[in-house]
Amino acid sequence: MDMSLTASDGHVLTAYVNGPDTARAGVVVLPEIFGINPYIRGVVDRYAAQGYRAICPSLFDRRTAPDTGLQLGYSPEEIQRGLGYKKAIADDIARLDIEAAAAALRGQAVKLLTGYCWGGYLSWRMACLSDTFAAASCWHGGGIARHAGDTARIPVQMHFGGQDHSIPLSDVDQIRAAQPQVELHVYADAGHSFGRDATPAYRPEAARLAWERTLAFFARHA
Repeated sequence: MDMSLTASDGHVLTAYVNGPDTARAGVVVLPEIFGINPYIRGVVDRYAAQGYRAICPSLFDRRTAPDTGLQLGYSPEEIQRGLGYKKAIADDIARLDIEAAAAALRGQAVKLLTGYCWGGYLSWRMACLSDTFAAASCWHGGGIARHAGDTARIPVQMHFGGQDHSIPLSDVDQIRAAQPQVELHVYADAGHSFGRDATPAYRPEAARLAWERTLAFFARHA
């Protein structure tokens, strides 16, 4: 269901939440540049099916008022729209909304974090800046290499596609060299957004393996 959150600076945003209130652990899911669209809502639902309380904040609500809960598709026009919104939202501002989503998991003793594309990048940033989460799993996070020298406060897992033209393997190598303690996986035949089903980017075997690894990683830290 959709719900409203209030960040520490008073900003009101939409979030999509699913899963049992009584779950011990919660997962904050951070979206791609397409908002809380059906794919990302489906990811939240998958975590809920695993027994987690899961929530995804609508990070674009700061740029789209009075519309909330923006959901974009994958047309060239929508890609450019999403990129524009992303560029207008600084990491420290996104952090306020991410922390608000975590605070909404009031009944969960352990809070975990995952994200996709922009959300994968923000997951790494939060792992280095926030004390809220117990572990983070970052899926094809573009831009992580710019912060490869940062220090994570929590265990981190990363997933990259070996054929991802937006995240060159030289970036992945840079991250691996700077962060030897990070559990980093590369899926040789996968490109960007390889877990996004119902789109041409989807690579079922890589998506299945990355999902299983994420669940196992979270189980170890929940």
